[in-house]
Amino acid sequence: MATNPSKLDIFDSQISSNDRTEYQQRVDQFNSTLNEYWTFEVVPNVFKQSLSNTDETTFDYLKDNFGILKGWDEIIDHLKELNSKASSHETYKLLFLSRHGQGYHNLGHSKYGNEDWDDHWSKLNGDGEIVWGPDPLLTELGQNQAKENNKFWKSQLINNSKKDENLIKPTRFFASPLSRSIDTLIGTWDDIVKIEEIKPLIQENLRETIGIHTCDKRSPKSIISKKYEPKGFIIEPGFEEEDIYFKTDYRESVAEHALRIYKQFQYLFNEVKHDDIISLTTHSGTIKAQLMALGHRSFAVGTGGIVPVFVKATKITN
Repeated sequence: MATNPSKLDIFDSQISSNDRTEYQQRVDQFNSTLNEYWTFEVVPNVFKQSLSNTDETTFDYLKDNFGILKGWDEIIDHLKELNSKASSHETYKLLFLSRHGQGYHNLGHSKYGNEDWDDHWSKLNGDGEIVWGPDPLLTELGQNQAKENNKFWKSQLINNSKKDENLIKPTRFFASPLSRSIDTLIGTWDDIVKIEEIKPLIQENLRETIGIHTCDKRSPKSIISKKYEPKGFIIEPGFEEEDIYFKTDYRESVAEHALRIYKQFQYLFNEVKHDDIISLTTHSGTIKAQLMALGHRSFAVGTGGIVPVFVKATKITN
């Protein structure tokens, strides 16, 4: 059910040297305005996805226990030990970066190919057969991918620790404001956690690359609120009613997207101090930006896919 990354996924996941240079320039400029900030790096030899010799085109996280190189008991013990010994300017977290299941825009993208999609079809709401904008829903496959992740998480929680079946269960949850990500979070975690108790936070900064593509325009706040707040979701403060960021004539660059994610990580490591294991349900472009901001190698993720990252954050004072 889970899909390996398609050729389009692999193409879209690549980060050029120019993207990295522009991103670093933007980060340096942003950091120069702050009194202090966090920098990020990946703790090595924890997950196969961070290794340069892991083939992203064939890797299957479902068959390979998230790509763990050690047992979960050892990984979590290491996480706890590192945090117990860390100075006030150092902290560690385990992040599960989840991509939404297949949406109707993914069908459209596959149907028309990358060039025609970017040049024409992505700017429309559909083609008379498929509706992909704004804020498209999950397809039946996408819904089933979330359900498959639900089964996978259950198997991981029960079968991969000698100590505690809740060992790797995230204690904080975040989601993009686009419905395909929120619905994937619900489908993935249904009956494992109680959504009304964990209160996932919907954050604008976690959305997909912004602009031009109608599939990446979010719904009004009132619609998101009506649909998801009764389930237990919280919308972050300052969230505007209309999508003020979406432009029909400009699409965010990779570096701009990554800087937006870098800012979200500043929030995460400043405000979420007592949660070491965190779930973020977003998009392929957002995961690309997250991996870039964390110093991780680029890694293509199919619809419904998950990439775990063991992160070291260091606080720098200007």
